[in-house]
Amino acid sequence: MNIKQINAEDVLPVRHQVLWPEKPIEFCCVDEDVTGMHFGVYLDQRLVSVASIYIDGTQARLRKFATLNDYQGKGIGSALIEYVLTYLRESRIQYLWCDARESAGSFYQRLGFKAFGERFFKSSVPYFKMGLVL
Repeated sequence: MNIKQINAEDVLPVRHQVLWPEKPIEFCCVDEDVTGMHFGVYLDQRLVSVASIYIDGTQARLRKFATLNDYQGKGIGSALIEYVLTYLRESRIQYLWCDARESAGSFYQRLGFKAFGERFFKSSVPYFKMGLVL
């Protein structure tokens, strides 16, 4: 497993395939992608998991975290998030938050994230805001 920082363009195919395959690929773009930081996990030269981070002061937001379906449940996504958490701590970021799909809530809870606020929807998919003090 090779985890490293990657380009914004590299994350789009994985985001699209996992998060919103029924939407056009442009739906998976974030305006801040040009200023964000993007990380990926490679297995045998194949990009299988991606996460994007957007830093604002001492806080960071995780967006568009996705692991290809065939690679889910194998610890790859957890390894990627742990890598990102280490990076953020070394960068003196104090808090990380995300909009987590309700179906992924237990994944984030295992990493120490706490849910806050009310359930909300994006394109009829239920989400919760979740955060982690670093």
